[in-house]
Amino acid sequence: MSKNVFITATGTDIGKTYVSALIIKKMREAGLNCGYFKPVLSGVVQKEGKLVESDCNYVVNTAKIPATADDCVAFWWEEAVSPHLASVRAGNIIDIDKIKQLYTEKTNKYDYLLIEGAGGITCPLRLENGEKYLLKDLIKELDTGIIIVADAGLGTINSVLLTVEYAKHNNIKIEGIIFNNFNPDSFMHQDNLKQVEYLTGIKVIATVEKGQENIKLLKDYFK
Repeated sequence: MSKNVFITATGTDIGKTYVSALIIKKMREAGLNCGYFKPVLSGVVQKEGKLVESDCNYVVNTAKIPATADDCVAFWWEEAVSPHLASVRAGNIIDIDKIKQLYTEKTNKYDYLLIEGAGGITCPLRLENGEKYLLKDLIKELDTGIIIVADAGLGTINSVLLTVEYAKHNNIKIEGIIFNNFNPDSFMHQDNLKQVEYLTGIKVIATVEKGQENIKLLKDYFK
């Protein structure tokens, strides 16, 4: 695995945070100094300006990262809407330079860094004054590869292929695909895995079942 990798997904509520926590937990249990960074985050619960319930809290607690949730995020909002809209409504426009600065600080602190996106790869971050700055633009600026999290069920072939082709069109390296909500006894899930690998030429590096507490990745994925 690259030193830094960006976790994206085929859409919203696919399981990026859940999978991110499992990956970092796996790496830290293996003795690897892996950190977590969430550039933008909406739908949080806060108290006196501190995060008390959010994706960051979940990952930090699950993976036992020696940091606070607030340390792991650049911008957050209470409203559970797209980052570009949440930031405008809060009067707190996303500063890409701040994200890049925090990213650099994290890469200097950790040997490995997992960056979790918001929504899918086209999630908008800035749409003001003629800008069209999407999540894929941030991925390109940070110069990282991506892991795509996809639901294992019906419709995933279409959504994975669209995400893969979009990433390839934008010259973004794809390090692998992870199927979430995978049922090993489902013939459809098994076929979805087979056909996604066949159609994209990209390996499904892990499958995660509902409620799974550990993740098993392809042998030698971590180097």
